[in-house]
Amino acid sequence: MTEHIPYSELDVTVETAKELGLTEAEYALVCERLGRTPSYTELGIYSVMWSEHCSYKNSILQLKTLPRSGGRMLVAAGEENAGVIDIGEGYGVAFKIESHNHPSAVEPFQGAATGVGGILRDIFTMGARPIAALNSLRFGEPDTERTKYLVKGVVSGIGHYGNCFGVPTVGGEIYFDRCYTDNPLVNAMAVGVLRADRMASATAAGPGNPVFIMGSSTGRDGIHGASLLASREFDAETENMRPTVQVGDPFAEKLLLEASLELIDAGVVVGMQDMGAAGISCSTAEMSAKGEVGMSINLDRVPLREEGMSAYEIMLSESQERMLVVVKKGMEAAATAVCEKWDVPFVQIGEVTNDGFVTFTRHDRLVARIPAQSLVLGGDAPVYTREQRRPEYLELTQRPVDNGGHLDQQQCTDALKRLLASPTIASKRWVYEQYDSQVGDNTVMRSDGDAAVLRIKELPGKAVAVTTDCNSRYVYLNPYRGGALAVAEAARNCVCVGAEPVAITNCLNFGNPYDPEVYYQFAEAIRGMGDMCRALETPVTGGNVSFHNESQQHAVFPTPTIGMLGLIDDVSTVIGNSFRTAGEHVMMIGWHRAELGGSEYLKLINGKVTGDAPSFEIDQEVRLQKAVLAAIRSGLISAAHDCSEGGLLVALTEMTFGARVGAVCKLPFAHNAADIFGEGQSRIVVSVPAQHVDALVAACAAADVPTTALGITGGDRLEVADLVSLPVADLKHIHATSLTTTMTSR
Repeated sequence: MTEHIPYSELDVTVETAKELGLTEAEYALVCERLGRTPSYTELGIYSVMWSEHCSYKNSILQLKTLPRSGGRMLVAAGEENAGVIDIGEGYGVAFKIESHNHPSAVEPFQGAATGVGGILRDIFTMGARPIAALNSLRFGEPDTERTKYLVKGVVSGIGHYGNCFGVPTVGGEIYFDRCYTDNPLVNAMAVGVLRADRMASATAAGPGNPVFIMGSSTGRDGIHGASLLASREFDAETENMRPTVQVGDPFAEKLLLEASLELIDAGVVVGMQDMGAAGISCSTAEMSAKGEVGMSINLDRVPLREEGMSAYEIMLSESQERMLVVVKKGMEAAATAVCEKWDVPFVQIGEVTNDGFVTFTRHDRLVARIPAQSLVLGGDAPVYTREQRRPEYLELTQRPVDNGGHLDQQQCTDALKRLLASPTIASKRWVYEQYDSQVGDNTVMRSDGDAAVLRIKELPGKAVAVTTDCNSRYVYLNPYRGGALAVAEAARNCVCVGAEPVAITNCLNFGNPYDPEVYYQFAEAIRGMGDMCRALETPVTGGNVSFHNESQQHAVFPTPTIGMLGLIDDVSTVIGNSFRTAGEHVMMIGWHRAELGGSEYLKLINGKVTGDAPSFEIDQEVRLQKAVLAAIRSGLISAAHDCSEGGLLVALTEMTFGARVGAVCKLPFAHNAADIFGEGQSRIVVSVPAQHVDALVAACAAADVPTTALGITGGDRLEVADLVSLPVADLKHIHATSLTTTMTSR
């Protein structure tokens, strides 16, 4: 039996659907699912729920090829708002990364701030108290006022929200490249600790249970943020889309956090979900579909901050700091008392039903009635297989690159100084000094290690390492290898502080999925990620896909950002990435390869992003990481640093900065640019006390991992063969001041 719903604003046609971002075929499918023509409000709900941002319609088939279960995972990927890893003794760590790229390009401060707020809510709706935030940021070259405006706005927004909310921002990465000029990438990650037996689910259950909206009132901010802003490329109309960017209130979110955790702890919650993308539309549909129930919602009861809001606007609003909560019937008073204690608005707007429909009324009139399963990923939402085609540009870029020729001391010194000053390599102190990294007293290590380290107060002695990583140039030049290298580097950075990599979350930032060349990049990067994750036994706990990251002038490099979690059983074994004392041996563990393809050197000196991504063997990487982790935990290594952007000489130089301890080194191979500044993979530079050198060499030999002696720490200069002879203080000054000077100059 079909049901006619009066149109509240206008009659619906296929042209209406196209204006809302649906295709003609999708409009026909909506009519088929409903058995009738949808109302305008219903069409709006489908437009946001079937957008790529919410439905993953163009990506889910690829995502399902990733290892999504096993290991220490307490919930399979995609089952809940965030992934959860078992850390023992009844505790878990929840973590997730998501994008807020398009909002940040339109309004950088609020776009970045609400990105932080949204990812924090994903963590604490599960019952986890956030202990850290991280981010991965990409901008155009900082030589334009537009880029400086975006950088300052994004950094300020991240710092404002995290600092006011009271969560330490402990790590991340920032890359600068011309391709991100119009479309910056802002990926936010959060980490929290929970009791495994008190984990909340984003599931509705129990017909008759009341449904509450908790938190801030609903306004017109964020309408169509998911379907139009996050699911389209930028054009001349982008600046007119500011109303689609949400506005955040970190102080309201702090109260929401405390109320949410107390409600979960009190045992009154059946299910809870953040109202992020698509707002009430998404939370009601997803919770209902997951629990195989329905909901009846009276939109007249939704607290509004603006007069005259239509049902359409209420359903699609993405106003921040709001939750949908299903409470056990009979416990409404107890739940209300908790929210009153924290001064958090808490209003019943409906109840759970047993008919499988999400039903909405406004002004005592039915405005939408939709089968919940027809709206959601894993239900009846459309799923597509997109065409793939190897990009034509690879025929040009993957041509062999020469070794850059022999460098004399002047050439090498000049190149090193330029690399240390390049915005991608230079110190990000100007950025992270705007973030509170110590609030909560969990931070063990921030910028002085390759990954941030956080103590788990509930489990004395235990800690976790967290990092975000991706060299998008590698993915651009070789999508498969670049995807694998992103996972490998993230794991390597955790290993360098003494953590065992256990799982990843990911934020996949790509261009238009309807472009076969872009979809090839996407599919190949996922294939590389999957192969590396399986080899490292680091399953994918979940994450986010962000397509349409391009403008009429620029297409971003494919950027599959990896958020890695590592476990540390004994926090006293953690090490940093700087030489600490004189007289220790400097060694390289791993394989030396002279390659310039995709390097920062090649881009900086020759102005080219070309060649192939660095060569790479998965088995070698696994052996390297296991050998180094075992050596750190055995106390054989006092400092470790991954070789990444800038290659071996930059890594050596950076290791002198922390305690300003110099070194005298040799490079027992050719002095070509590729040997000195090439970014060969599967290499870690370490500092080793003299009494442990033989044991380390023997342990690595047993693991079939090569070691190379480079030199001895000491003094206040860096002396490298006949290539570099400079005071550490001078090198550190270049590295420390370059970005600050750039960002503060007019």
